[in-house]
Amino acid sequence: MLDLVLEFVHHLAVFSLVGVLAAEFALTRPGLSGRRLTQVGALDGAYGGLAGLIVIAGFARVIWGDAGWDFYAGNWVFWTKIGLFVGAGLLSIRPTRAILGWRRSAKADPGYVVPDEAVAALRPWFLAEFALLALIPIFAAMMARGIGL
Repeated sequence: MLDLVLEFVHHLAVFSLVGVLAAEFALTRPGLSGRRLTQVGALDGAYGGLAGLIVIAGFARVIWGDAGWDFYAGNWVFWTKIGLFVGAGLLSIRPTRAILGWRRSAKADPGYVVPDEAVAALRPWFLAEFALLALIPIFAAMMARGIGL
């Protein structure tokens, strides 16, 4: 039963993370300022929190779940999934740093509008995150079929 709960939490967090990233991407567009910038910052924080929950629930499942550590430890497909997730996390650093800077600027100047060039420069980072995250379900399906053992 614990494995089922951990799997549910893990999957719910993964789907939520993708939804939050999509919302963040949609709101990060030219003219970003004020309330919308605050929303983007909150979404970025939620993205980080969900990423942490994914790691905690996922590794809890690896350690205490039905399959056990031995199933995962030598499975190259599992480690590829981990690598893709870490890659997406590393790509998220640039947007997070930019958003934090924009929010500091907006706090100092309530009329602050993020320069359109800065928004345009950030959007490819989100797309790269989506690309890596989109590969993870392929590897999850491979694992579910016993590939990589």
